[in-house]
Amino acid sequence: MITKQVRKIVSIDEEKCDGCGLCVPSCHEGAIQIIGGKARLVADKLCDGIGDCLGECPRGAITIEEREADDYDEQAVAEHLGQQQAVPAASPCSGGGCPSAAAMKLGAPAAAPAASVRQRSELQNWPVQLTLVPPHAPWLNGADLLISADCVPYALGSFHSDLLAGKQVITACPKLDDVGPYLDKLTQIFRERDIQRITVARMEVPCCSGLVALVKQALAESGRRIPFEERVIHIGG
Repeated sequence: MITKQVRKIVSIDEEKCDGCGLCVPSCHEGAIQIIGGKARLVADKLCDGIGDCLGECPRGAITIEEREADDYDEQAVAEHLGQQQAVPAASPCSGGGCPSAAAMKLGAPAAAPAASVRQRSELQNWPVQLTLVPPHAPWLNGADLLISADCVPYALGSFHSDLLAGKQVITACPKLDDVGPYLDKLTQIFRERDIQRITVARMEVPCCSGLVALVKQALAESGRRIPFEERVIHIGG
């Protein structure tokens, strides 16, 4: 028999949620899944109401509320997690896991022509990883700035010619990196350096949209209005 009581439980604002998926791995009970492009609480009985997922949402879409809900059920959590682990990893959306972690084999690329010319590098700055980039690096001043998710250059064969040419680049991962220091550093860069234009290149997986949210928040906190463009790259390039 399922009993209900008034208790603390997660609440997700679907209007604010952009489906980035950062909250999914932080929910140790597997109570949150990405369904229809939005984070959703799949069952009240799976949520303990502690709120480990709160700090992972860059949009502030997750809060804790008090309402009548099914009792938290540890046995149901164990069964639910067991079912998730039994799902084959090759299915990118099964079990509500983040598609960025789904194992898949991509088709072999077409053979290059025998007389193909080696493409030159368009890299104009160093370092490129956001953790290592000094906020006052001289190459940032007046930059046409490309902020790229770490995986983009691997997926897009024409990365140098199509995205990097004529730009300075910063790379980051919104899923694996600590985005708190990233927000502070980008805000400082946008506020203090004369950035002319920003292009954000991200992968199609939901969690990668967190990079776009991070840049937009840094722009808002910097008080600057800089032309902004988002480019979404398919896993297959």
